[in-house]
Amino acid sequence: MKKETWNSKIGIILAVAGSAIGLGNFLRFPQQAAQNGGGAFLIPYFIALIFLGIPLMWVEWALGRMGGVHDAHSLPEIYQKLLKKPFYKYLGVLGLFLPFIVFVYYTYIESWCLAYAFFSASGKYWGLESASIWTFWKSYVGIEQTAFFSNILPAVLFFVITLLINLHVLAAGISEGIEKLCKTVMPVLLVLGVIMVARVLTLPGVEKGFGFLWNPDFSALKNPKVWLAAAGQIFFTLSLGFGVIQAYASYLKRDEDIALSGLTSSFVNEFAEVILGASIAIPAAVVFFGIAETKEIASTGAVSLGFNTLPVIFQKMEGGRFFGFIWFILLFFAGLTSSVSLGQPVMAFLEKRLRLDRRQAAVWLGVVTAIYSIPVIMFLSRGFLDEMDYWAGQFFIVAAALIEIILFGWVIGIEKGFEEICLGAKITVPSLFKPVIKYLSPLFIIAILGGWLVTELPKIAKAGDPVVWASRIVMLVVLLIFAWLLKTRSGEE
Repeated sequence: MKKETWNSKIGIILAVAGSAIGLGNFLRFPQQAAQNGGGAFLIPYFIALIFLGIPLMWVEWALGRMGGVHDAHSLPEIYQKLLKKPFYKYLGVLGLFLPFIVFVYYTYIESWCLAYAFFSASGKYWGLESASIWTFWKSYVGIEQTAFFSNILPAVLFFVITLLINLHVLAAGISEGIEKLCKTVMPVLLVLGVIMVARVLTLPGVEKGFGFLWNPDFSALKNPKVWLAAAGQIFFTLSLGFGVIQAYASYLKRDEDIALSGLTSSFVNEFAEVILGASIAIPAAVVFFGIAETKEIASTGAVSLGFNTLPVIFQKMEGGRFFGFIWFILLFFAGLTSSVSLGQPVMAFLEKRLRLDRRQAAVWLGVVTAIYSIPVIMFLSRGFLDEMDYWAGQFFIVAAALIEIILFGWVIGIEKGFEEICLGAKITVPSLFKPVIKYLSPLFIIAILGGWLVTELPKIAKAGDPVVWASRIVMLVVLLIFAWLLKTRSGEE
């Protein structure tokens, strides 16, 4: 079988940027900034970017390219091939578990964006105010039975369509599927973002919105939670810890640049997040609802901001149906480029370990995702999805990142690792990043994990809903199945 590769440098850059640019750029980041000191939030945010995000990004690109030399395209294989001992592949099992779990629920949320693009264009929620709009969403996802939707079939239909689109792209392969998608969709996504920002800038009084979002509250910097939130946002926004970047980079040629390519993809993501994402939802909310209510909106979460607040705003805005469609199709494209990246590590594993071709692997991924999505959809209101997001989308990506940076800096060795980062580089990578990767970044991650354990562990232990525990048990079973497949299919070579 011919080894897959990227057709162009711009293809891999846009694919990695597409993996990073997702719903969090346009919903989660502005909400986090509004809650954590406004402009002051950018101080810990950019510190985390420099001393955590960029070093980890280079580590993941380097691990992926090194693994690709040995035809290893998933994290367990990469660890085993590079570190030469079977034990290490089990440390990489999170690189299968995490992207799969997130792929399941992320694809469902992504389907909401596609549905709301149609609802905006057709004016289906037109005439509804804030409370009714929230009821509209609850009815759509099956939390409440109302006159808006008689059953959950529309949500299931849009989910199936979204899943099939993802599987079609993944089945087509790296260059013919993912690369073509990202080279087409990413420029469109950025243009749509610019259109939305331009429309928001024309709103009367929008300067108050930007003032609310970016006026710095430096007292917030005394709160450790603000620093943890900034570091956490860097993880999420750059897709670190998922095993996605390693999977993408494993299809690079041996001496192909990763230093400049990694920085470029990160820059594209930061532009989408800090410039575009922060210039739409929160400033527009201040214009139509005022500062006091926007503070309350920011505290209710990213889902409420995207699917409750913005639909109300579009009804108050001239050309609202058009801009509502633009907003939600933008979110759908952002979600799509992220979800296909989440599917790729699992696809590579299924191809190699179960000896499937791309289409067969896509069918298996689709069937298992569809089955797993049943409790996600049925028990949405009971926290089944939220629990998946907490463990797979938050806690364990930090743990996975700690594992990989320790292996890179201490087991592979920082000298060899840094040499790999610099191989074929189009820029000079400062040697300062050697001690950063070996010492500072691991300590930074340990501090994040320690802070989360102190603040969150007591809450986790008190969870009494059986559905929450069922969600945890299902995730544990999935993790064990991946570990079992690693042992039974790969042997102990």
